[in-house]
Amino acid sequence: MPEPIILTENLTKRFGALAAVERLNLAVAPGEVVGLLGPDGAGKTTTLRMMCGLVDPTEGTVRVAGYDVSRHINEVRDRIGYMAQRFGLYGDLTVEENMFFYADLFGVSGKERDALMAKLLGMTRMEEFRKRPAAKLSGGMKQKLALGCTLLHHPRILFLDEPTNGVDPVSRRDFWAILYQLVKEGMTVLVSTAYLDEAERCDRVGLMDHGRLIASGTPAALKESLDTECLAVHCADQRSALAALRAQPGVLSADRAGAALHVFLAPGATTAEKLKGALQQECTIAPVTPSLEDVFIALIRKQEHA
Repeated sequence: MPEPIILTENLTKRFGALAAVERLNLAVAPGEVVGLLGPDGAGKTTTLRMMCGLVDPTEGTVRVAGYDVSRHINEVRDRIGYMAQRFGLYGDLTVEENMFFYADLFGVSGKERDALMAKLLGMTRMEEFRKRPAAKLSGGMKQKLALGCTLLHHPRILFLDEPTNGVDPVSRRDFWAILYQLVKEGMTVLVSTAYLDEAERCDRVGLMDHGRLIASGTPAALKESLDTECLAVHCADQRSALAALRAQPGVLSADRAGAALHVFLAPGATTAEKLKGALQQECTIAPVTPSLEDVFIALIRKQEHA
C-alpha cells in the first residue's frame, strides 16, 4: 500500500463518559473510495469531523495529506472538501449564486471560477438549472449542488457524511457516477453511509459499531472472512421460526432477509438438520453466501455473545 493520504492512530473522542469514537486505526491510500458503514450513533460523523479538524480528538492522532490535523489545520483545509449531512445551501439564492458565494469563500475568482463552475455544472448535469433557487431543487439536485460547491477549490480528498441520505435511488446512482468520475481524476473519497448497496460500491469498507471499528476490508473479503456458516431458511410462519431458531444452541443470530431468514451458526455447534427438526413446520434450509448486511449483523452478534 502506498503512503496513506489519511491515517489515524488510536483516534478517540469522548463526550464525558461516552466514547463516541474509541481507538480508531484506519489508513486510506490515495485514490481509494473507502466507506464507513454503521448504524446511527456508531461514530461515523464524529470520525469525519475529527479528520476535517472540526472536532478535536480526546486522544490519538489523525494525519491528512501528510499533515497532522491538530497542528496544521490550514494546510489540511486547503486540500480537503467536506460535505456534511446538512450542507449549508442558501435556499433563496440560485444555483449559480450559491456557487459564486462558495467560490468567494475559497478565494476562487475570475476566469478560474467561471471555468470550474462550467465544468462542475456540466459534470452534475445542473447547467439548465443554474438560475433556479436552491429551495426549489429536488433532494438529489440539492446534493449535486452541495457537491459542486464542495469541489470549487480543487480538493484532493473528499469527506462525505451520508451524502445521499433520503435521496431517491436514481439520484443516488447519479451521485455515485459523479464520484467515480472524480476518483478517475485522482480524488480520494471517504464516505459514511447507512446504505448497504453504497458500501458495496467502495474499494474498502470499515464497519463501525459503538465507536469502534469492528472490521475492515473489501466487500468481498469481508463476506469471506466469517468463520460462521450462514443458512437461508424459507418457511411459511417466519415469526414462530425466528423464535424457535433464536432459542437453539449454536445459533449466533437469526434475522429476516427479504423472503427468507438468514441464520448464522457457531462453528461445529449445530447442524441444518437439527434446526429443521426444531422448527416444527415445513421449511427449506440451504447454505447461502452472506451479504454485507449479514456480515455486519453477525459481527455485532458475536461481540454481544463475547
